[in-house]
Amino acid sequence: MLLKKTLLMVALLAPCLSASAHEYQAGELQIEHPWSREMPPVAPTAAVYFVVHNKGSQADRLLGAQTPVAGSAEFHEHVHADGLMKMQQVQAVDIPPGGEVQFAPMAYHVMLFNLKRQMQDGERFPLTLTFEKAGTLELEVTVQKQPPAEAAAHH
Repeated sequence: MLLKKTLLMVALLAPCLSASAHEYQAGELQIEHPWSREMPPVAPTAAVYFVVHNKGSQADRLLGAQTPVAGSAEFHEHVHADGLMKMQQVQAVDIPPGGEVQFAPMAYHVMLFNLKRQMQDGERFPLTLTFEKAGTLELEVTVQKQPPAEAAAHH
């Protein structure tokens, strides 16, 4: 009887566990829903998006990213310059205390270069982020044909 109750609990909790599987914690930082848009097989690059929440009272800084699916990863942002939108590399991204930073289309993002291959809808790949204070954190990035609903709502 106890075994049946335990199995029933596990079965009921499994959807809750998978729902939160796209949130990651590093110290006072919480990273939500890392994703990348499916790109054509010949595209030379891809981008990764997520949201970083700083629940603490001290600022942190995102210093680097790496993944085995690409030769290199850089932080980029879109900026308005001379009436045009331009993408430029940034060396680090400040995460304010009690605030958040969105990595989203037309905002900050992680650019992946020298891809071994383009990932397809539904595939996942690891991405390691390095923070100044929170240290390193490995995420699992989901490849999607369309932005997630919460990302589309912000833009």
